[in-house]
Amino acid sequence: MSDTRFTLIGVGLIFAGFIVLGVFGSNFFSATVESQEFSDCYEYFEDKPPVPIPCDVALQDKTAFFALVIGLIAAGIFMLIKGVRGDWDQKVRPEDMVGPGADNNPNSDKSDSSKS
Repeated sequence: MSDTRFTLIGVGLIFAGFIVLGVFGSNFFSATVESQEFSDCYEYFEDKPPVPIPCDVALQDKTAFFALVIGLIAAGIFMLIKGVRGDWDQKVRPEDMVGPGADNNPNSDKSDSSKS
């Protein structure tokens, strides 16, 4: 068995990393193209004209963004590995067991009146 909590958290973090990359990644793609093809980089706005900015700043923002995305995905992978290797759900005390086979438990506090 696996540790379901960590597995679900891991899947959620990986999913969040890809969603953040997909939604906000296009904003940082233009900085790479502008720095390679042209000498000026621009910051674009919806309500005013583009503003020139240094390409170094744009590339640092891109690097920080991708570090965040890689951090989310790496944390998700770590949680998945921790969840697969975990065994917390197998460490149930005998007196806390319920379900099929629980009445075969020698440490059970149940009386034998239910069997008669």
